[in-house]
Amino acid sequence: MRPRTLPLALASIIMGNGLAAADGKFDGVIAFLSILTAVLLQILSNLANDYGDSLHGADRAERKGPQRAVQSGQISSAEMKRAMALTVLAAAVSGILLLWFSFGAAAFSLTIIFILLGAAAIAAAITYTAGNLPYGYAGLGDLAVLIFFGWVGVLGSYFVQATRFSWLLLLPATACGLLAVAVLNVNNIRDMESDRLAGKNSVPVRLGLARARAYHWALLSLATGLAILYCLIHDTSPWQYIFLLAMPLLVRNGLAITRAEDLPALNPWLKQMSIAALVFVTLFSIGQLLSVYL
Repeated sequence: MRPRTLPLALASIIMGNGLAAADGKFDGVIAFLSILTAVLLQILSNLANDYGDSLHGADRAERKGPQRAVQSGQISSAEMKRAMALTVLAAAVSGILLLWFSFGAAAFSLTIIFILLGAAAIAAAITYTAGNLPYGYAGLGDLAVLIFFGWVGVLGSYFVQATRFSWLLLLPATACGLLAVAVLNVNNIRDMESDRLAGKNSVPVRLGLARARAYHWALLSLATGLAILYCLIHDTSPWQYIFLLAMPLLVRNGLAITRAEDLPALNPWLKQMSIAALVFVTLFSIGQLLSVYL
């Protein structure tokens, strides 16, 4: 299940709920079900990734990351497929309960739209590296992460609380998504050699190491810039800017990616980037609340 990646699933939900709470719209049950659904989808993605990479050959002896369950023989392919099916069921039940508590039986059209979004999220989690045409092997993982960990996660969790939408929210939603892409980028830089051998054309494989490092700095910088821009437009209080306290964590990660000579040395920085994204987003959400209530 890769617990170190689960904070990443929380980031977009925390931001969406924080923005809704700052607008005076918050329900604890909806927030809990949003978090539960997001965590289950992240677990599903992790299980499918373990299964898919073992199937397509990305998890092999040359791989720089931790040993994987199916590749090492600790879990059979059939057992992993059963675990994926159970996780799909749990995520679907949690998601339907979320929609019931948010919209009720009356808002049928909204429920259908979100069911389709949920189905798309499940499909994206599974087909990243599994299936006949895994999009992660075509280098489209970064785009999928931006969409689901940024736009869908933040805007969706905001909407189920507030039942309204503002285009301005795309700024923090995109910032959140870019930080999630940065986590994936650390992972893909670490695995560049084994991915290249397996034909997995991730963004770092396509760019090369030097440009993948520059890309990492671009992700961190643009995420910070968009969050600042939102605060400048949505100017209510200096408290909005407390997320800048997370900047040293982002800078440390960027420097580590730039300086690493041995790619396996990036393993601790994958976890650090995930935590840094969570801290950034949590501080951003707290800042929005403080700007309203102080």
